[in-house]
Amino acid sequence: MKEEQVQDSQEIKDQVINEEQAAEEGGGAADAAAEPAEASAGGEPAKKLQELADEYQARVLRVQADFDNFRRRTQKEKEDLAQYATSKLVTELLPVLDNFERAIATAPAGTEAEAFGKGVNMIFRQLEGVLKSEGLLAMETVGQPFNPEYHQAIMQVESEEHEEGIVTEEVQKGYFLKDKVLRPAMVKVSM
Repeated sequence: MKEEQVQDSQEIKDQVINEEQAAEEGGGAADAAAEPAEASAGGEPAKKLQELADEYQARVLRVQADFDNFRRRTQKEKEDLAQYATSKLVTELLPVLDNFERAIATAPAGTEAEAFGKGVNMIFRQLEGVLKSEGLLAMETVGQPFNPEYHQAIMQVESEEHEEGIVTEEVQKGYFLKDKVLRPAMVKVSM
């Protein structure tokens, strides 16, 4: 289509040049006066030139709209990147968080072990607070209907206290980072 437009434009220019040369060679004042009257009265070359100008104007408007859309899209991508820039670090810290929880759950009883467990618990709470301030939120799963967007079913179990398709046990916690699923929860589902 572009070649046709360039060709049409070139043909129009050639035609106008030929008409001007013919008018100059003819030397007749009547001929020279008649041609501008024809062109200004909406002759074919002027009409084609106007159509080309309108088409180019429409193209410019489309390109400008495309550029505005591109600028808005890149601005949104920058905002999303800034909002979720910490997701890789938080993802790598999740196993550390899991191990802290396991260590606290299996802490032996006794005065020395109690002091040690208390220290580990304080460190865990501090780490948990930092991650929460970055937007990390643990999922509530037990007793909820199974949702494949939030849960990863590793096993189906028979349950008399839960209906079919309800999460009965959480094997590994799932987490949200702000409003996105960072890690789905590993769960057992009733059947």
